[in-house]
Amino acid sequence: MADPDWKTSAAEIEAIVLGHHGDPFAVLGLHHTGRLWVARAFVPGAAELEVFAEDGGKLCRLDLRHSAGFFEGPVPVKDRQPLVYRASNAGGEWTVEDAYLLGPVLGPLDDYYIGEGNHLRLHDRLGAHPMRHEGHAGVHFAVWAPNASRVSVVGDFNGWDGRRHVMRKRRDTGVWEIFIPGAAEGQCYKYELLDAAGRCLPLKGDPMAFAAEMRPKTASRVARTDDFAWTDDAYLADRKRRDARRLPMSVYEVHLGSWRRRDDGGFLSYGELADRLIPYVAEMGFTHIELLPVSEHPFDPSWGYQPTGLFAPTSRFGDPRGFARFIDRAHQAGIGVILDWVPAHFPTDEHGLAMFDGTALYEHADPRQGYHPDWNTAIYNFGRREVASFLLNNALFWLERYHVDGLRVDAVASMLYLDYSRKEGEWIPNEHGGRENLEAIAFLQRVNHEAYGQNPGIVTIAEESTAFPGVSQPTSTGGLGFGFKWNMGFMHDTLNYLKREPIHRKHHHNDLTFGLLYAFTENFVLPLSHDEVVHGKGSLLNKMAGDGWQKFATLRAYYAFMWGYPGKKLLFMGQELAPWGEWSEARGLDWHLLDEAPHRGVQALVRELNRCYRDTPALHARDCEPDGFEWLVADDRENSVYAWARHSGTGGPMVVVVSNFTPVPRHGYVLPLPAAGRWREILNTDAGEYGGSGLGNMGAVVAVPESSHGKPAHTKVTLPPLATLYFMLDS
Repeated sequence: MADPDWKTSAAEIEAIVLGHHGDPFAVLGLHHTGRLWVARAFVPGAAELEVFAEDGGKLCRLDLRHSAGFFEGPVPVKDRQPLVYRASNAGGEWTVEDAYLLGPVLGPLDDYYIGEGNHLRLHDRLGAHPMRHEGHAGVHFAVWAPNASRVSVVGDFNGWDGRRHVMRKRRDTGVWEIFIPGAAEGQCYKYELLDAAGRCLPLKGDPMAFAAEMRPKTASRVARTDDFAWTDDAYLADRKRRDARRLPMSVYEVHLGSWRRRDDGGFLSYGELADRLIPYVAEMGFTHIELLPVSEHPFDPSWGYQPTGLFAPTSRFGDPRGFARFIDRAHQAGIGVILDWVPAHFPTDEHGLAMFDGTALYEHADPRQGYHPDWNTAIYNFGRREVASFLLNNALFWLERYHVDGLRVDAVASMLYLDYSRKEGEWIPNEHGGRENLEAIAFLQRVNHEAYGQNPGIVTIAEESTAFPGVSQPTSTGGLGFGFKWNMGFMHDTLNYLKREPIHRKHHHNDLTFGLLYAFTENFVLPLSHDEVVHGKGSLLNKMAGDGWQKFATLRAYYAFMWGYPGKKLLFMGQELAPWGEWSEARGLDWHLLDEAPHRGVQALVRELNRCYRDTPALHARDCEPDGFEWLVADDRENSVYAWARHSGTGGPMVVVVSNFTPVPRHGYVLPLPAAGRWREILNTDAGEYGGSGLGNMGAVVAVPESSHGKPAHTKVTLPPLATLYFMLDS
């Protein structure tokens, strides 16, 4: 590096001032040559540079070796000690706290666990972290880029000059780090990388940034996520004791940007959403909010499903503290929060993860493995331990740092199969010649194992649309380890049935009975999600057959059918209003519809369904177990009538659900029942308060102990047109 006279060679000085040196820590800073201590610094714009001890005493002046601002010279010290530079030029003088005078923050244990892929606190070590280090206040930056020949941090603190803060490479892991004194929370930054051939790549956002600029800007922002004052200790303690399978779970799926808008069309802030959304959800009786992805994303119409900042709550609604406050407020109201999480793929925006260090780092290089044809996105390389660890840490980060109650994992089917949405020859078989993505399977099992192991009481939910076995079975028995799986079959079969004119439904009766053949093979959530009310599919109301009255009646009957069916519930925001039009992320919901009685009636029904479901163990305690369900009428295709009993398994009162999916009222309908006695009509979707005709059973029916259809008792009931009834046995 240096000649016997300690001076740096002209070639190395040139590399430093041009920003091409791959290891400036070997040159800059304070170094012992064997005979004396030498200080070297690069301070662009400085004409002179003086060296001071920590106590303020002047030690020496360094020689200017390059007009760009490279200084060096002997320093009269006996060992390594803190130094401060004072720079000056014709415009004045300023103090320089030089990053190259300071040691690394990461240590050998970090290297070991990062290299092994078992570091479960990566979000505490990589990314940008405000801290004090060796007596200086600043920010520690660290990023994984093993194939880059040089990585710099550029940002508000250095004039976005990639020569100023070239990072130190930890060669065992490919992680680059630097502590920059004087950098501070709130400042914007990116990484400037040179690939292996020395070519400058597009500036990259921090893969583990905790915050980012508002789109269309793309810089990362220094933020803290560890200093929020939480008030949900009691909630979390209670959550640890819960078994979600045995408890009510009625989920309100929300896109934060379009639930409501300000009068000027702008987004509500996290605080405003906490003030308005959470009380609404509580008043409507939902137990959980599920948020469409809140990770930072550049494109509004992606709804968050193409994220570029996996650790950053989107800045559209505020900062990380605002998001934490939203979660805390939800917990204060007894509402759980589930996040949609997207580990299946990522967009190829140039500031994102794609070709991060000039190579296919996070993705597969072969497009047969690394390109998603449906979404024009890149697919994570789940077999690379650093990538799997990055995603695992992201899941744990949301659960631990933001106290979220669960993760709904998007597009699981696309992860499980190598040939997903691909033709012959467009995919590569696994090592056994099969189509299963063994690396993705192992990754999902690890995520669920760690998520549940470290966060008792949370839930993970798979959006998985195939018959892949054991999605919600424990990893110890070979399952994927999810708590729940979306029942896509229920959604498709029931909606297809209800699109048909009532006169034709008798020919498709099995559409509503088939689901019970597999209803308990997994722990299911019944989803009526955002995917069903976009892209020309129409709203749920508009999917229903018939004229306007029939559409409203059928929708009400359908909601009650679903709330009485085994499985947890999910309803996309706005569908409680029964809108005529599709959802759009570009505007708020059609709240004005509540000025009209039919729409108010549907909203009132959803509120009552949630209350009934939440307060009645028979309707939720055995959602995932076959002993909680008993068919009463499964074969009355001529009348399109279905009836079943729900049991709590704890000795509580039974509930019977009866649906009539024709517009014909049926008087004196013989209903087999599991027990004689007085059965109260606890819900009737044809009630006037919901917009129905008011036909019913005067509050109760009495079942006689005479067998019918193989059941020990029966009664005669009135079935209103296009309606669902609930009856509860009086104790």
